[in-house]
Amino acid sequence: MSSHRTMLLGVAVGAAGGLTANAVAAGHPALTWIVDHITYPVGQIFLRLLFMLVLPILFSALVMGVCELDLKHIGRLGLRTLGYTAVVSSIAVLIGLVLVNLIRPGDGLPEAIRSLARGGGIKAATAPADTSPVGMIIAMVPDNIFKAAAGGDVLAVITFSLLFGIALSLTQTDGAARLRECIQGLLDVSMRLIEGVLRFAAIGVGALLFTITSRMGIGIMQQLAAYVLTVLLGLGLHMFVVYSLSVRFLGGMSPVAFFRGSRTAIVTAFSTASSNATLPTALKVAEEELKLPPSVARFVLTAGAAMNQNGTALFEGVTVLFLAQVYGVSLSFGQQATVMLISVLGGIGTAGIPAGSLPVIAMILGMLGIPPEGLGLVLGVDRFLDMCRTVINVVGDLAAAVFVSRDQHPKPQEAAGA
Repeated sequence: MSSHRTMLLGVAVGAAGGLTANAVAAGHPALTWIVDHITYPVGQIFLRLLFMLVLPILFSALVMGVCELDLKHIGRLGLRTLGYTAVVSSIAVLIGLVLVNLIRPGDGLPEAIRSLARGGGIKAATAPADTSPVGMIIAMVPDNIFKAAAGGDVLAVITFSLLFGIALSLTQTDGAARLRECIQGLLDVSMRLIEGVLRFAAIGVGALLFTITSRMGIGIMQQLAAYVLTVLLGLGLHMFVVYSLSVRFLGGMSPVAFFRGSRTAIVTAFSTASSNATLPTALKVAEEELKLPPSVARFVLTAGAAMNQNGTALFEGVTVLFLAQVYGVSLSFGQQATVMLISVLGGIGTAGIPAGSLPVIAMILGMLGIPPEGLGLVLGVDRFLDMCRTVINVVGDLAAAVFVSRDQHPKPQEAAGA
């Protein structure tokens, strides 16, 4: 059975079993024993395995993502790509945060049920004491990277990783080349580990869902449905509004022609739920359908598969705020700004594989003191949402390639628009 089918089976068994147990034996000592001694420990072990891989994946993916840009030689092309990625990713997260604050999909649970759902578990990382803009900027620069890593200070780790990647890209020595190979090896091993952890996701997700639904009952399903609709609405707005405006006014191409030419890549992205697996198809579409300069398309799409994760950034922001609402954790404007910043930067370090964003979300939850076992709810619908956000990621890479290509060969762009 394929991985997504086993996960769906775990979701179905865990949710159905938990809801049935809540309806039939809520508060019974036997149910409490099963939750406390079986499903809760299994779910916590699964979450800890995800947390365990956050730092190696985040560091190695960010460093290699920056190194792939070859900053010493790309010049204006790389700056345009980075600038576009930062702006459009910020817009994506902003759309998600606005929607989740307006719709508030996680509200509506009685406090008594929320208290049952809080199970302790993984210790939360220490959030920055000063959440003002100046304080956040200062907090982004670590005075001790090992202390920051041990304390779960994800902003400081991201900043260090980006600076380390830039320095490594600009250092052209034999030692630096070997170090780059070592970090690539760390990324490869980390990817293999996360793939291995996800092979047991059906058991972990089933245990998490059983624990939550047996405690919270059918009410949580209503919040989950509202969450899915909020994510889909945000992804739809970003794809059909932001990308359409981008390719039309920044790339000089008709949005209709753009989406028509991108159909093959869209279908591949949806079916594989992997930006990396879709990369060959996206390159073919960019050169043959959209008529983009091959050199530009290859650079932007290759870098974008690792760095330009608009859909993932939006998903991470919505998910964190949704779970905060579910558990009644009030986030200030400064904390939400922190979520936005981490989601944008975390998109650079998110693996282009199915469920690659889960370790980053787990880290953000811990940083803000939100019970990480709530990830079980998200994992229950993650496969479908992963397929949808991968489409946004891939289309975003193509839109970035259209923008960057405009100054290179304007005539093909105009022809495509005609």
